[in-house]
Amino acid sequence: MLSALSNSWLWMMASGQMVGPSLVGWIADGAGGLQKGLAVSAAILWFGAIIAMFQKPPMRSSTSTSINMTRPIQTPPLKAELNTLRGTSALAVQAVQCITNIVEQMHGAIVNLALPLQAKEAKPHKTRGITGLVYRSVRGVTGLVGWGMDRSLDVVQLPVVSKALAPAARQLSGKLKLKSAEPYRETVRAAVNGVLGDTLAATKNPLAIQMQFRQQGQALIPSKRNGKLLILVHGLCMNDLQWLRGGHDHGAMLSEQFGYEAIYLHYNTGRPIHANGESFAQLLESTLSNWPVSITELVIVGHSMGGLITRSACHHAAQVNHSWVKKLSKLITLGSPHAGAPLERAGRGLDFLLGISPYSAPLAKLGLVRSAGIQNLRDGAVTASGELPIWPQHVKLYTLASTKQKAPEKSVKADLAAPFKRLLGDGLVPVKSALALDDQPKLGLPMRIPASRQAVVYEIDHFQMLGSAQVAKHLLRWLKV
Repeated sequence: MLSALSNSWLWMMASGQMVGPSLVGWIADGAGGLQKGLAVSAAILWFGAIIAMFQKPPMRSSTSTSINMTRPIQTPPLKAELNTLRGTSALAVQAVQCITNIVEQMHGAIVNLALPLQAKEAKPHKTRGITGLVYRSVRGVTGLVGWGMDRSLDVVQLPVVSKALAPAARQLSGKLKLKSAEPYRETVRAAVNGVLGDTLAATKNPLAIQMQFRQQGQALIPSKRNGKLLILVHGLCMNDLQWLRGGHDHGAMLSEQFGYEAIYLHYNTGRPIHANGESFAQLLESTLSNWPVSITELVIVGHSMGGLITRSACHHAAQVNHSWVKKLSKLITLGSPHAGAPLERAGRGLDFLLGISPYSAPLAKLGLVRSAGIQNLRDGAVTASGELPIWPQHVKLYTLASTKQKAPEKSVKADLAAPFKRLLGDGLVPVKSALALDDQPKLGLPMRIPASRQAVVYEIDHFQMLGSAQVAKHLLRWLKV
C-alpha cells in the first residue's frame, strides 16, 4: 500500500510538471495572452497547494512487506539522500521566487514606461491589479509547494523515497561506471556552498556544510601517537577530498616524507572569509587543546581562499590570545589572492552597469546572488570591517603562484620581481597577488617576504597546482628546512 501511494504521488508530480507548463503556454500563446496564461498558472498552483495541505503522509503498516522492518528506518546513506532532497527543493523554491521578482520588476518598468536611467537608490517598479496578484500568487504558492515537499519528505517516508529512486540511481551509476555517487555528491555540494553558502547557512538549508576536520572524507579521530601536524585548507567551491588530483595528494606526500599527521579542513566556502576565519581559529583551539599528545610542530597549507581563511584565523587568534597560533611555525599559500582577484572586481563592475537602468537593474540581482565569500575575494579581505589584519611575526610565510605562461629565459629570471609583475597568472589569480608583492603593509603581512620563500610554477592553472610535481618540489624544499 505504501509503495503504491508513493508511486502515485511521484506520477502526479511528473504529470503536473509536463501538463501544467504546456497548458499555460497554449493559453498564453493563444487569444488569452500572457496575462490570462499567468492567471491560469496561479489558479492551478493554488489548487495544487490546497490539495497538498489536506494530503496526509502515508503511515507505515506493520503488515507491509514493501519495507524490511528488521532494518533501522534511518541510516547514514538514507539521511544524506533526505538532506540532499530537502536542500535541493528549498533551493528550487528560492530560485523560482527570485526569478519571479526579477520578471515582475522588469514587467513593471516596461508597463510604467520608466526612464532609461535611474538613481542608484531608486525603488524597483512593481506591478498592480490582476498582474500584481498573479506574481504574488506565484510567489505564495511556490512557498506552499516548498512546504508541502518538505512535509512529504518526512523521515517516515525516507525508505519509500530511497526505494523509488534506487532503480534510476543504479541505472545512472552503471552508465557512468561509478562505484559510488558520494564523491560526486560532495563535489556538487561544495560548489553550491561556494556560490550560495552564506544563504544556505542563513536559511539553515541541509546542504550547508558544517566546518570540521576530516581525514579521507570522514570526521577526524585524533592521533594518539603523532603531535607533528599538517593542516590543509581547500579553496573556493571545493572540498577536502579534492586535494587528491591525478593520483597525487600533497598532504599524503608530506606525511610520508616528513611524518606529519595530515588533517584536512572541510568548510562552507560561501560564508564571509572573516566568519570562516573565526570558526577555523576556534576549531583549531578546541581540537589542539584536546590533542592526545603534545604538539611538536604545526604547519598549515592553504590553497586559494584557504590561505586567506588561515590569515583571518591568525588575526582572530591574536585578538583573543589563542594558544594554537603560538605553535604555528609556517603558513604556505598556493595561489591565494592576497591582494584580490580581478574577476570578482569585474563582476562588481558589471553589477554597477546593470543597475543604472530600471530595465536591466533586476538582472543585477542575479549577480548579487554570489556568496559573501566570493565577494570578499575582490580585495582579499580577511577581516570584518577592513581593519589591518594582525600577522604573528614568528610565523614564516611562504607564497607560491602559478601561471599558464611558459617560463622566461634564464637571463630574464635574474631579476626576481620584474618577471613576476609581467606574468598574467593562473587564470584566476595574478602572480603579483598570489605572491603578495608590494602590498605587504596594506595586507598586514611581513614587510618583505624573502625570495627563498616565494616561487612561481609555469604552464599550469589554478587547480592544477593541487597535483603538480613542480609545486610538490617547492613544498618538500620549504618543509625540509
